[in-house]
Amino acid sequence: MSLIILDRDGVINHDSDDFIKNPAEWEPIEGSLEAIARLNYAGYRVVVVTNQSGIARGLFDVETLNRIHSKMRRMLAQVGGKIEAIMFCPHGPEDDCQCRKPQNGSFVDLAHRLRVSLENVPAVGDSLRDIQAAMLSQARPILVKTGKGERTLAAGIPDGVEVYDDLASVATALLEHKLQ
Repeated sequence: MSLIILDRDGVINHDSDDFIKNPAEWEPIEGSLEAIARLNYAGYRVVVVTNQSGIARGLFDVETLNRIHSKMRRMLAQVGGKIEAIMFCPHGPEDDCQCRKPQNGSFVDLAHRLRVSLENVPAVGDSLRDIQAAMLSQARPILVKTGKGERTLAAGIPDGVEVYDDLASVATALLEHKLQ
């Protein structure tokens, strides 16, 4: 079984500078759910690692976050896909926690829970902090241009980071490489 780590907002679903605060605001990016299903079918375990500082900011609570994730899982099941686990950091930027990307505490916790090394595991995100957390974990950072990806790319990213249009193109590239 292969593993892939995905950020949520801007990778799987449309992002908002005002945060995704309830299930109605959660809308998948075209092709993202099908990409996850294709990865599952090819033997990938899909895990989401996401910062959710809206909790610390009082914009929504954990129960609401769980309802958002239930919607995501239901919509994913309708296309034959699944997410094995969702790791989230509820803290704000000023909380100085280790689980909030760009720190890699959530990645370390994930590796410990699954009893795997994250070395070279694809980690897909749309922001510099996603890339930094992946690099700290020795995972394989991949930037998508959806969400904040175009802005991140324009601001500059570390050398060697792969860039794709969206999660669907990441899945295609990974599956073509895996089949070779």
